[in-house]
Amino acid sequence: MNNNYYAILMAGGVGSRFWPVSTTEFPKQFHDMLGAGDTLIQKTFSRLSKLIPVENILILTNERYNDIVLEQLPMVKQEQVLLEPAMRNTAPCILYASLKIQKQNPDAVMVVAPSDHWIEDETTFAQNLQQCFDFCAKENALMTLGIQPTYPNTGFGYIEYDKADTNPIKKVSQFREKPDYTTAKSFLEAGNFLWNGGIFIWSAKSITEAFEKFQPRMNELFLKGVESYNTAAEKSFIVENYALAENVSIDYAVMESAKNVYVLPATFDWNDLGTWGQLHEKLDKDDNENGVINAKVVLENASGNIIRSDANKLIVVDGLHDYIIVDREGVLLIYPKSKEQDIKRITALANKL
Repeated sequence: MNNNYYAILMAGGVGSRFWPVSTTEFPKQFHDMLGAGDTLIQKTFSRLSKLIPVENILILTNERYNDIVLEQLPMVKQEQVLLEPAMRNTAPCILYASLKIQKQNPDAVMVVAPSDHWIEDETTFAQNLQQCFDFCAKENALMTLGIQPTYPNTGFGYIEYDKADTNPIKKVSQFREKPDYTTAKSFLEAGNFLWNGGIFIWSAKSITEAFEKFQPRMNELFLKGVESYNTAAEKSFIVENYALAENVSIDYAVMESAKNVYVLPATFDWNDLGTWGQLHEKLDKDDNENGVINAKVVLENASGNIIRSDANKLIVVDGLHDYIIVDREGVLLIYPKSKEQDIKRITALANKL
């Protein structure tokens, strides 16, 4: 275990497209979404701890999830859980955590990882991450792990690199916004585009210098609290000042402006489990492509469905194809997979009832 290795585990999202399982009170990262025996945050923490000392893994989350984090990750101490008093996207929380880590260890190299992604090949993930750590320990680099696209997805941003670059780690040409289908198809055919999976690697020195250059106001705000970081005074500083930070993502704040950005095309399997449809892809399925989680089922003339219950109850389905069927705590969702992007809107309507 290298004591210079750190992780920032992002666990503050709501996951509203997984309603009614994922709610504001109990989001998807704290659920066993695939019926695998561990929640998504538990799987992610375990994966990172194969390379990074447990005490060097920080969890960034909203203050309302503090107790859930400590219950699901009993090996974590309270001081490893960084609580956001306001939702301000990814840039402010990454800067805050990076300054904390830099104060503790100026030689730190860190990975920023979402807590709700699904990676089965953990050995290859560790190898890819080690490759990035080695590079960032030597170079002034902001790195990302790019995911090899398997189809023209319009829900992800893309990373473009020079086709002529034969190095395993490639210089990023530019980040591209979520495309329409035709553009996504052209990206796939070009062969030098990767999905932006939101996994970043850099040294504490490189990322803090980047914030100083590209986000001087935000940098100044969080630098005011440096003396309090890793002390008892830290909490009150964050409570008083965090909400003053601009609400902006790390991509907009730093990555899209920086010139020292590199990407390693990942060689592990990856799924961001962003929708019920993506979850369906990862489930074991019957001969008619029905995926079932925690339910006993009788299925007739049914195909392509995802069926989930938290009560191990019997669910009978006849004549439904490509539907999401979820039974949870007073809510029954029966919804076509083709309209899954509308679930966020349906959630808002349901919350008004």
